[in-house]
Amino acid sequence: MAKKARNAGGTPATVALTSAGAEFTVHAYEHDPASASYGEEAAQALGVSPERVFKTLVAEVDGELTVAVVPVAGQLDLKALAAAVGGKRAVMADPAAAERTTGYVRGGISPLGQRKRLRTVLDESASAHPTICVSAGRRGLEVELSPGDLAGLTGAVLARIGRV
Repeated sequence: MAKKARNAGGTPATVALTSAGAEFTVHAYEHDPASASYGEEAAQALGVSPERVFKTLVAEVDGELTVAVVPVAGQLDLKALAAAVGGKRAVMADPAAAERTTGYVRGGISPLGQRKRLRTVLDESASAHPTICVSAGRRGLEVELSPGDLAGLTGAVLARIGRV
């Protein structure tokens, strides 16, 4: 996996990765606005298994915005997310609040380079893969990196928060 030079796509996510000296690869594809699932579209466009492409979801756990990173092949288990951060109740965040807080638009929210760093939980299934793909901060742009680097750069805890 090659480290991309300079800002490698120009998003806050790729700038953060470059600044941290992380190894990553940026993958661009033509986003179809009619696509029903951003993550599944990315997996198909990149020819990558949906178990290796992760979506970034923003939820509220006991009133605090929290990022969940789960495989696009499954769904987020809100109860498991709440438990992973020591909370009692989790609900999906208002999309406008998620966009405002992260600085990204829906379908392009990256766990990296967010405007305000939020607590992050990465589904433990990520550790089964040498690399995973997450949004690079724009629809049609993914970044591939090791799960360890993603967890380290976001301060993520690993927990079983996804379900098939």
